[in-house]
Amino acid sequence: MMKDFGPTVLIFLCVFNTICDTVDKSKFKICDQSGFCKRQRHIADGSSNFDVNLKSGRTFKDYAVFDIVNKDNGHKFLLEVHTYMDGTFRVLMNEESPLHPRYQVEHALLPDLKKASMEFESVGNGESWTLAHTGMRDKFYVQIFASPMKLDFYSGGKKVAVFNGRNSLKYEHLRNKPDVNDEPKEDGGEETPQEPSMWEEQFSSHSDSKPRGPESIGVDIDFPLTQNLYGIPEHADDFRLKDTSGREPFRLYNLDVFEYELDSPMTLYGSIPYMMAHSPERTVGVLWVNAAETWIDVKTGGSGIVDSIVNLVGGSEDKEGRTRWMSESGIIDAFFFLGPSPLDVFKQYAKVTGVTPLPQMWAIGSHQCRWNYNDEEDVRGVDANFDSHDIPYDSIWLDIEHTDGKKYFTWDSHKFPHPVEMIQNISSKGRKMVTIIDPHIKRDGGYFLHEDALANDLYVKDKNGKVYEGWCWPGSSSYLDFFDPKVREYWASRFALDKYPSTLDLYTWNDMNEPSVFNGPEVTMPKDMMHYGGWEHRQVHNMYGLMQVMSTFEGQLQRSENQLRPFILTRAHFIGSQRYSAVWTGDNMANWEHLKASIPMCLSLSISGMSHCGADIGGFFQNPDAELMLRWYQAAAFQPFMRNHAHIETKRREPWLFGDRTTALIRSAVRRRYALLPYWYTLFYENEQTGVAPMRPLWAHYPTDAKTFGIQDAHLIGESLLVHPVTDKGATSINVYLPHGVWYDFYNYIKYEGGTHTLTVNDDTIPVFQRAGSIIPTKQRIRRASSLMKDDPYTLFVAIDEKGEAHGTLYIDDQQTFEYRTGSYLKVDLTYKNNKLSSKVVHSGPSFNSKEWIERVVILGANKKARDVKAVSKSVGSVALESEGEHPLVIRKPAVLVNEDWEIDLHF
Repeated sequence: MMKDFGPTVLIFLCVFNTICDTVDKSKFKICDQSGFCKRQRHIADGSSNFDVNLKSGRTFKDYAVFDIVNKDNGHKFLLEVHTYMDGTFRVLMNEESPLHPRYQVEHALLPDLKKASMEFESVGNGESWTLAHTGMRDKFYVQIFASPMKLDFYSGGKKVAVFNGRNSLKYEHLRNKPDVNDEPKEDGGEETPQEPSMWEEQFSSHSDSKPRGPESIGVDIDFPLTQNLYGIPEHADDFRLKDTSGREPFRLYNLDVFEYELDSPMTLYGSIPYMMAHSPERTVGVLWVNAAETWIDVKTGGSGIVDSIVNLVGGSEDKEGRTRWMSESGIIDAFFFLGPSPLDVFKQYAKVTGVTPLPQMWAIGSHQCRWNYNDEEDVRGVDANFDSHDIPYDSIWLDIEHTDGKKYFTWDSHKFPHPVEMIQNISSKGRKMVTIIDPHIKRDGGYFLHEDALANDLYVKDKNGKVYEGWCWPGSSSYLDFFDPKVREYWASRFALDKYPSTLDLYTWNDMNEPSVFNGPEVTMPKDMMHYGGWEHRQVHNMYGLMQVMSTFEGQLQRSENQLRPFILTRAHFIGSQRYSAVWTGDNMANWEHLKASIPMCLSLSISGMSHCGADIGGFFQNPDAELMLRWYQAAAFQPFMRNHAHIETKRREPWLFGDRTTALIRSAVRRRYALLPYWYTLFYENEQTGVAPMRPLWAHYPTDAKTFGIQDAHLIGESLLVHPVTDKGATSINVYLPHGVWYDFYNYIKYEGGTHTLTVNDDTIPVFQRAGSIIPTKQRIRRASSLMKDDPYTLFVAIDEKGEAHGTLYIDDQQTFEYRTGSYLKVDLTYKNNKLSSKVVHSGPSFNSKEWIERVVILGANKKARDVKAVSKSVGSVALESEGEHPLVIRKPAVLVNEDWEIDLHF
């Protein structure tokens, strides 16, 4: 009976979707229920009183240090301004002599960041200092004002960001808890009246002891040129950030939010405190390096969302975007990436936080998962059905039920008695398997991992030094302290094949790593738990998932002796998680609005570094009908990570279960994904080199086109493909905006000029457009897995622009090892000019030999039939080729090799 359930059981049943229908907001704080957020959010503009002593400035080659004083209480701080390569500044502010050390984020940023020389100048009788840096494309500088403290950032002579321009800085310095009998101080005491929430805070039935007292930080950061702000994932909200006037601030605090709602600033599984501000003139990025609970207010010149839209349409682009960043603890540590273009900012951000390593080819194929495939026979049946229905896929996944009683690194001996043989059967077809491994450890005296953790002091402790116990899938659980190097070393060692029965074809899914604690405050770990180094959980909470995937990544490297590229999917993420894992948008729902939301959510993640992003096809909760399932496959086929996944209580939803027509169309969508794998793979390689994600907003390449600034129902793949999925039930037409220039429908070759077009659609329509001036490499021989297509020939799609030209790139390597990092790869530049298609090998590793060749060339925009066509290369000599058609003009079997220079001459 419901009334007999204890609170832990209620939480457990709610997670299993047996008594709850939607998110229970009472479990999660709003700003007014968070003491520090309430204090920080009510700081009025102009109320701060921090001054910089410019005369105290100590200048070095690439940074400067200044003394700061809070004139309200005399407390002293230090301000540091650092310069990094190509237009990046870093601002750090900490107490000069804190009562205890304040946490400064580790592990999230790249080590050994490249710094740049700085020029110094005192301006206006010492009222301000200018620190300048000349980058490759522009001159950048920051002007520091003394009283009140303010920092203005300039790019190309334009002010693009302002730190504390509205003078609302609040820095709660560490202090001893006052005795109730203390007399008031003669100097006026603290600048903030003492409140009970500063030293202890209650939420629901949970108490947070706050032994160090108040230590929050908050400051305004404004963007004078624009109201178009993006980023700060993860939220189920619009891509362009909404004004928070009259509603909750955006929250960053990794939580397991059951059946999350859309159009909400509520926190979700990941927290990346990074924002981009884009205007037609300049783009700028801000990274707030803080792992504690963080809230962000966004003001875009109006009183709400409607006003923001009116301002944009009405041309009020001169109104600045205003933000306020508020964190519970830590120090102020903020990077400013000064562009000037969106692509510049992407690259600057990547140089600080890292990039997504090139995935193995199979990892960008199609994945099949559910909670849970029942046993080995079920796995065999699903795998066989993909083959019998001729639908390619690259990996099958097992959720928590594959384990022995939710004990990770184990197998259920009844359901999965032969795990190695099962994996080998899958890999014999060129496929992989992925199993889930979560961070909560079952408290079972017979479980080796729990016994090892107790014996070797591997668990997170409570404030009294006792091992913390929470409740998760196994029941009573404890949580490994991944901040401890010996825990990371131990965890990595568990992936060894002699310790975890498996093969090198088994990869990893790290879930529930916010961490999720069913009976904890806000379904997570209490903030006063203690981690390695003496840090409270409050200081490092948003990093917990990052630390787990770091350890998993190392484990996969070790088991293959550093030969194979790891693959990890994570739910929780933070700054730098992209260096180790892919990500998905969590427990979404089977409805059309969640399908729509997958695009802005992945765009927000993509611009914030998480390049390998996707959403559960069909929605995790509830049951999609055939139309929704089809449209979701069609959208997911053009997103970086493609996985079908579902809740344990949903109906089975493998792609052949929705009727013959739907099965055929899903097959078509998946095959389109596989045809484009060479293009995706090239983009992921370029992503590792530059930090520019494969999935991009339109304004990334059309920065002056204001019509692109609010688009979130379409996106670019690289620079050359624009995708506008059909995401409305029963749609028979859609409106597609194409930026200036010429575009070609990728599947029926119709030519479109830039502008808005109303297109008729049917159930087989996936609106994809190729930009004129581009060359797209594809493989049209679709096999059951990507590994089996490795040596197959290419078909090139050449879209000629108004100058009669087109350009593209093709990257090839062994698809699985790190040999490419030592030069073992092939890269070719493709060019169409003066009626000649040519390929130039720009890199050919001596130890890499590609057998692939060009099978077909499809030319869009020639608009005439070729009289004769000739191919010239070392392998074929000079031979006449067959051609047909005018639009498209198709050249069949040129048979030139990709690993040599060649030309195809066309004569009209």
